[in-house]
Amino acid sequence: MKVVTVMKQGVLVIRLEGELDVCGANQFRAAVDKALDETGAKHILLNMQGVAFIDSSGLGVILGRYKRIDQFGGKMVIAHLEPQVQRIFELAGLMKIVTIYESEEEALELI
Repeated sequence: MKVVTVMKQGVLVIRLEGELDVCGANQFRAAVDKALDETGAKHILLNMQGVAFIDSSGLGVILGRYKRIDQFGGKMVIAHLEPQVQRIFELAGLMKIVTIYESEEEALELI
């Protein structure tokens, strides 16, 4: 799992590549929590263009970051969600709490 974090327009952009599974979940959690602590970002944009697989550990770590920013009135949005991963999000009910955008640029315009 590769996790890259950057700030754009006051939004923490997280670009993921690889499988967000039990192995990648801890790396994701550590990188995102560190970036949130350092930047004080209120909103998160997950760019999941490079993620073709996610399991319950990955869903859990995303939900945990969502809860963290939600308590301060922040939003989490997702860009480039692959169809097979979107289906898992739908089954898990995550589509009810996050907004999906086609591109990172579109998401940044509409946050």
